[in-house]
Amino acid sequence: MQELLTDRTAHRYRDLVADTASRVANRVAGARQPFSGAERADLQRLVDAVDLDAPGVGDTAALDEVDSLFLDNAVWFHHPGYAAHLNCPVVLPAIAAEAVLAAVNTSVDTYDQSTVGTLMERRLIDWTAERIGFPAGGGVFTSGGTQSNFHALFLAREAALGATTAPRREALPRLVVFATASSHFSVGKSALLLGLEDDAVVTVHDDGHGRMDAAALAAAIDAARAAGRIPMAVVATAGTTDRGVIDPVAAIAAVAEPRGVWVHVDAAYGCGLLVSPRRRHLIAGIERARSVTVDFHKSFFQPVSSSALVVREAVDLAAGAWHADYLNPLENAEPNQVDVSLQTTRRFDALKLWTTLRSMGPDRVGELFDTAIDLAAAVHDEIEADGELELVGRSQLSTVLFRVRPAAAPDDAARDALVAPVRRVLFESGRVLVAKTVIDGRPCLKLTLLNPATTLDDVREILRVVKDAATALAGIAGEASVDDLTNDLAGAGVTGEATA
Repeated sequence: MQELLTDRTAHRYRDLVADTASRVANRVAGARQPFSGAERADLQRLVDAVDLDAPGVGDTAALDEVDSLFLDNAVWFHHPGYAAHLNCPVVLPAIAAEAVLAAVNTSVDTYDQSTVGTLMERRLIDWTAERIGFPAGGGVFTSGGTQSNFHALFLAREAALGATTAPRREALPRLVVFATASSHFSVGKSALLLGLEDDAVVTVHDDGHGRMDAAALAAAIDAARAAGRIPMAVVATAGTTDRGVIDPVAAIAAVAEPRGVWVHVDAAYGCGLLVSPRRRHLIAGIERARSVTVDFHKSFFQPVSSSALVVREAVDLAAGAWHADYLNPLENAEPNQVDVSLQTTRRFDALKLWTTLRSMGPDRVGELFDTAIDLAAAVHDEIEADGELELVGRSQLSTVLFRVRPAAAPDDAARDALVAPVRRVLFESGRVLVAKTVIDGRPCLKLTLLNPATTLDDVREILRVVKDAATALAGIAGEASVDDLTNDLAGAGVTGEATA
């Protein structure tokens, strides 16, 4: 049993973890670009070459393989050349806590498996609820925003079905959810998984900048009810994935409340505003929601996974309770989290946030998020002043949407055609990673700036490499292969070092 962590193997555990930490620290310190640029076919061959049925090779050889196979080709979110998706560099106290919770292997589904861990998670849920403005709130940690949104809409579904006199089988096809076109894809996916109709998600008009129009919401709810549908929930987004804008939660609640419609706020991205010293006002009205999604592994700089669903009234969570004699028998008086979770076995992910708050304090975490937002605002100005770039709207958070307009691409069609190949050659070079999306029917490039240590000069370098790639691609007009350009860019990228 020398492979198990026991009192007899504690010394081996110490040496193994120290070796692992040393390897990772060296990689972090030595990262010169966010990705190796290795081709997928080559990576597939490396993975396929490993014989998983072979006898064990021992700790050192196994770690050597992790080092050369995974760490060689990982995507490093701490590098300033990474600006693609909602991935953040992680704060050190949370990494230390991750090591603790992995070794102890606590499961916080029941009190007798976690004891104080359950109490600590509940305290963090109470703390988050207080920050939102839910004095009688409750909630549970989840795997991410998709699960949190699904859980919220499940609770909204049960509340809507419970409020109608129609039989459940007749009421279910009549349920509708209201959201904008900018809402997270998990809203539509949740409707599917909850057994709602194909047309159950009603798209509400926005203000032209991606934020829900409250008057349009009122009209949509009234029209749905007049058509015999049952308004189930409104999903307001506090930080849309693409545009980085925030729906007017107070105005939305003012429409939904008198109409008896559940308001859910998806604050997976914008939850860092709960601790922001300068921007908390951007989510004014969030306390009027019935449920809120928070992703600490975005704007609280936590390792994945660290998310939660928080509800205004803790009693709402009872809709998903299920009892099993071996796990949470009805006579059990202990505070079992399985009663309020969609999961059974769950990691003690709350420990990471607990350790971070105790080490750094919430204001410092909020300052880090503010710094990222400040950088995005400065980049907006930079792009607007650059004749080779076009800004596609302004974000309220840390997203930057833009297009490149080199001289060889004089019209919209030519510029749109550059977006995908620019992103491709940058990714394949490994030097700069940016994202692509579609806004109002047109493609554009996207930076998501969630690294508080990234500087304006770092982003200027990203933009320079983007412009160089676009100019080169426009020159070859798409008829020649772009593979050679990838090699040309491999030596021209962002080389700074940054970490939170």
